[in-house]
Amino acid sequence: MTDSKQTPPTPEKDPDEWVTGDESMTGPQASYLKTLSQEAGETFDPELSKAEASKKIDELQHETGRGIDH
Repeated sequence: MTDSKQTPPTPEKDPDEWVTGDESMTGPQASYLKTLSQEAGETFDPELSKAEASKKIDELQHETGRGIDH
């Protein structure tokens, strides 16, 4: 017997709307952003907020081709 119920995809919330978006970026965000920054030849900014880091990660993923489904 198969379950015909599927959970609808959860839409991603815009980082500007995050309740905790103005807090410091998380450790995993910082680590990944450092890697992306190095690959893109950009300077890593450790002072970014969670929301700012998320946007920068998206930007650098497009620039470097990392994390993008082909």
